[in-house]
Amino acid sequence: MDLEALCYLPMHELAEQVRARKISSTEVTHAILDRIRAKARLNAYLTVMEESALRAAASADDEIRAGKSRGPLHGVPVAVKDLCQTRGILTTCASRLLRDWRPDSSATVVERLEAAGAVIVGKLNLTEFATIWYHPELPVPLNPWGDALWPGASSSGSGVATAAGLCFGSIGTDTGGSIRLPSAACGIVGLKPTWGRVSRYGVYPLGESFDHIGPMTRTVRDAALMLATIAGHDTRDETSLAAKVDDYAGAVDAGVKGLRVGMDESYFARGASPEVGAAVIEAARVLERLGARVVKVKLPDLGRAIGVSMTLVTAETAAAHERTYPARAAEYGPGFRSFLELGAQVRGQDYAKAQIVRESFANQVRIMFEEIDLFACPSLGQASLPATAIPPDAWSVDFGDEEGLLRFTMPFNLSRNPTLSLPCGMSPSGPPPSLQLVAAHLGEATLIRAGAAFERATQWHRQRPPA
Repeated sequence: MDLEALCYLPMHELAEQVRARKISSTEVTHAILDRIRAKARLNAYLTVMEESALRAAASADDEIRAGKSRGPLHGVPVAVKDLCQTRGILTTCASRLLRDWRPDSSATVVERLEAAGAVIVGKLNLTEFATIWYHPELPVPLNPWGDALWPGASSSGSGVATAAGLCFGSIGTDTGGSIRLPSAACGIVGLKPTWGRVSRYGVYPLGESFDHIGPMTRTVRDAALMLATIAGHDTRDETSLAAKVDDYAGAVDAGVKGLRVGMDESYFARGASPEVGAAVIEAARVLERLGARVVKVKLPDLGRAIGVSMTLVTAETAAAHERTYPARAAEYGPGFRSFLELGAQVRGQDYAKAQIVRESFANQVRIMFEEIDLFACPSLGQASLPATAIPPDAWSVDFGDEEGLLRFTMPFNLSRNPTLSLPCGMSPSGPPPSLQLVAAHLGEATLIRAGAAFERATQWHRQRPPA
């Protein structure tokens, strides 16, 4: 098997080969490290953890030879967003402010991956502190579908690395779309769990009441395996949910028969291109042919929902940085600094009013899910965007624009519902259109049922970028 074919194996197929000792974790890890070096121009990684990765791979091989299995990620090379603390390893959040930070503890998601025997090969690039702007002194990730294309929002390094075969799966974070947008922009699968389903301990916050942590992979089955590894209650995160973790791997083969899929075509008639809209409608028809029932519904009026989301997020970001802003304002890049400036101006009464709008919108979404099991819509309004599409700073963004970049993502951070993004068509000039499925709270297994069934019936997830 050549290097590229090996590095593009689905995670679950690779894991089976490693368990069966058809290939060693050390061989696979060397292959991934070689590919990272060969594709260094993509700037997907901020830190490559070569020495520790090879040690972990050798340990995995020893355990597998001795008959010990840690589960479906044992010996599999993965990577984590550089927002996640890793003990003794640089964790910069892509900011000069933390250029030398080596935490003395790891994030819970990192610990759980390591406990499962996964091989962490490095820390992935992102926008500064997970907004939409990169620090001007740091390299920008390049979309493997084309240098001129936007690589997605803050988890762009995760999207690029996963799409380009520089890891078998990655960890992203999502405050307003940053798992789904880079997944859509790079043509991969992204799963944003219910808020609190995955511990946020040790993950640097952007907007704490909006932040979600989840897997980014090349197949839905792989996302299920990663989510099963990182999900569950954590006593160190008092906002993590204590609910039992479902059998996500078992959900992969459960099919969609009887599931009710809600559609509101008027929702994506605004803000989505005809190409993307048609692909999402066809995806719903595929699910219907597989046994689901498509139901017409009306998404609660976005009204002020997106605008109040940014009131809440900017204020929470300012709170997260109160010890360093404005005291060390000059060390931030201009884009993120402008975001902090907005947050510092939010009054208590503005935050309170925004919270009431949030609760109203979230309750209306809960009511909608009494009639359906899933809601289908785009992840991103366009199949691809130019890399120059992002305004230079927060002052240039109309955060209340209902047809803007966050139209299809931010509402489900506001309501905290789980979502799944996956390729659903073909684009002649870049990544495929992306279908977003939304479920009721703790409905990740339902998302996996539908997403996996859709993948079995289609070939869209098999597309690879040219780079």
